[in-house]
Amino acid sequence: MTTAGDIMHRGAQWIPAQETLDRAAQLMRDLNVGALPISDQNERLCGILTDRDIVVGCVAIGHDPARVTAGEMAQGTPRWIDASADVSEVLHEMREHQIRRLPVIDDKRLVGMISEADLAQHLTEDQIASWAESVYARTPGGH
Repeated sequence: MTTAGDIMHRGAQWIPAQETLDRAAQLMRDLNVGALPISDQNERLCGILTDRDIVVGCVAIGHDPARVTAGEMAQGTPRWIDASADVSEVLHEMREHQIRRLPVIDDKRLVGMISEADLAQHLTEDQIASWAESVYARTPGGH
């Protein structure tokens, strides 16, 4: 059985909810990633921050990324997967919620992230095709 822990990218880091978006952008640059899990004061997942969130949700509307926090950008219920979960559960979670990055948690601690690149490296062509079709499928009446 292939697990989330087997295919994840290790070394993921939290960005604390109280940290500013300019610092989040610097951390993304330093880690060469496009998304960071957001943690609350107890190091529990409270959201995901993407580079696009910073640009579209802050900079493009004229806000100062040095004054907006990661926690202010956290929206909705964050999704995650246990490190011991089977890869089929990973695919289901990403497909069901149409997400492209999934934090991996072990014993309530962040241990990694699963991205599209991780899936591409570890799945069969059929698994990738099925997942991509479901995640990128247009919703009825959508654009």
